[in-house]
Parts: sequence; C-alpha cells; structure tokens
Amino acid sequence: MEPTNVTRNGPQTHGATPAPLPLDSLEQLVDLAKGQPPERQHGLLIGVADLYRSTGGRHRAPQALGDAFIALVRVVEADIRQALSERLADADWAPVALVRMLAADAIEIARPVIAGSPLLQNDDLLTLLAEASLDHRIQVALRPGLGAAVARAIISADDPTVLTALASNRTAALCVESMSRLVSRSRELAALRAPLARHPQMTPELGARLYQWVGEALRQAIMERFTLDPARLAEAAQAVAQETAPADVAAARLTAKLQASDQLRPATLIRALREDRLEVFIHALSRLARLDLDQVRRALRADTTRPLLLACSAAGLDRAAFPAVLSEVRRMNNGFPHDPDGGDWRLAHRSAAQAASEFQLLMAPQDGHPV
Repeated sequence: MEPTNVTRNGPQTHGATPAPLPLDSLEQLVDLAKGQPPERQHGLLIGVADLYRSTGGRHRAPQALGDAFIALVRVVEADIRQALSERLADADWAPVALVRMLAADAIEIARPVIAGSPLLQNDDLLTLLAEASLDHRIQVALRPGLGAAVARAIISADDPTVLTALASNRTAALCVESMSRLVSRSRELAALRAPLARHPQMTPELGARLYQWVGEALRQAIMERFTLDPARLAEAAQAVAQETAPADVAAARLTAKLQASDQLRPATLIRALREDRLEVFIHALSRLARLDLDQVRRALRADTTRPLLLACSAAGLDRAAFPAVLSEVRRMNNGFPHDPDGGDWRLAHRSAAQAASEFQLLMAPQDGHPV
C-alpha cells in the first residue's frame, strides 16, 4: 500500500509525493475533517500523524502541527481514536498531551495507551486513579512494570476490584510493605488470595501469614513453594479460626432461636444487614434457603451476584428487595460479590425450590474445585 500524504486536497495515495499542507492551513484541515465520513477522517488523521512523526515528533515538530494533530483527534469517530491508541501504544514520538487525552477517553480507547505508552508517567497514572472510571483504574493496576508509588496509591484507595487487579500484576513494583498490606487485606478479601499465593514478590514470612486464612488448595500451593513447618502453620490457622468463632457462634445461636420460635423470615435478612450484622445475615440466609453454610459464604465472595441472587430467591426474599440487600452486603463485604457486566439481573423468575436447586448446582465442586 502506498503511503498517505496530507495535501490541500486531503490524503493522497499516488506515487508522486505532494507538498505537505502549509501550517497555516492545518486549522482548515481540522474543520474539513468534521464533516467527512469515517474512512476519510482516518486517512486525514494517519496523514497528519505521519507528517508529525516525520518532522521530528514531540521533540522537533512545530507546535502548530502538534496542536492540529490533537485537535483532529478530538473530532474523529471513536473507532478511529481507538485505532490511533493502538498505534501509539508503544510510541515515544507522539505528543504527550495527546496520549494523556487518549488515556482519559472511553476505556476501549484508553486501554492500549494505559497498558503500554512510555509517555505516561506516575503523575499521569495517579491522575487516572483519582479521576477516571473503575475500568481505567483496573487498567492502571494491570500496567506492566507499574511503579511503586502508583502501587501504594492503589493500596491506600482500598478498592477491592483494583486491589485484585494489582495483586494479579506480577511485574508491578510491590515492596515488602505493600505486599504485607495486600496479604493482610486478603483476610477479608478472598479474591486476593490466589494471585498473592503465586506472586513472585511473596516471601516465606508473608506466605505463612497468608496460609492462615486460605483454602486447602492454596495452602498446598504455599507449602510446595516455601519450606514451612506444617505444625506451626496449623497452629496459626487454628488461632485465626478461633478469633472469628465468637461472632459466628453467636449468629448461629440467634438464627437457631429465631427459627425455633417461628420468627425467622425473609425480613430477618434485611434487618440483619441494616444492623450491620453480616454473620446473622449469612446464617439466616443459610437456614431460610436450606443451603449449605459454606456455600452461602462462598456466594458472598463470588465474582458474580448470581449465587447470592439465587440464594435470596430460595429464602423467599422478594426480588424487588434484592438491590438493597446487595448494596448492604457489598458495603460490609469489601465490595463483593461482583457483577461486572450486569448480566445477573437478567435471570428469569424462579420459584424458591428452583432457585435452591440451581444454587446447589452452581456452587457444586467441578473437577475438585468449587465454582
């Protein structure tokens, strides 16, 4: 394919190289692009990009040309901006202001430059963490080679989803203090445990702490990775279990008493959440829906709201009350369960028996691992 050049008549693809568009006409080019179809906008943009790069890029290109490049990007269609973002993902010659603009655009456009642009510095990433959407913050957390200052800012913000993305980023600069804070946070935030157990910055000491509150599969992985004393690990895990036992026992006794007196009803679930008694909610939900307690706990840690919705339906909770229940559960449960695409709200109505059956099928182990 022959190169595209910007001339007074727009992009040309002939063998002869026309004279570049004079700088005093670049503003007219931007105005021209506003009314053009997407394919012509794309040709104009690529032509200006090539011209900008050929004249020295951000170090030597005329300021007016850089301004025109940015102005042109502002008026083109979203799919063209996305194509440009992919092209500029690893470019060091583009205008910094343009890369910042693309990084703040819709996430589909922003993702390539957030993930790879060498022109985005820590201050730019910190600005995105402070001002951009959740999807942008997740992408910042996943950025290869993420700096220590940005990682610390993510940990301080304490957003469960962004923390999980950071824990999954094996190239992020996580110091011992940052890893320690993530391990401590994983005691309540179950989604952190698996990525942390396999993280290259995990130390034997932190691994021993993590061991205390993870499941059997991750305990085995930690044991295989580090040489740890099984007896001491078992004692530490038992101590952690005893710390949480009083609240659990009290909740179990209360819900059993309510059930024995025929006072355990769906309204109990809402009342427990309003009183900040998450353990009572869990035990009441398990008893009302006749579901396994451990499965109900896993439903509250899931990356989808579907199990919790099914459990509440099995317990006889009115579907219209579920949004309020979900909001309260997330408030007390570090943002879990998630519902990344909102698809769980499209579940058709189910009877209590149907919901219980589907819940048990959904939460049943598959190939030795729970859903």
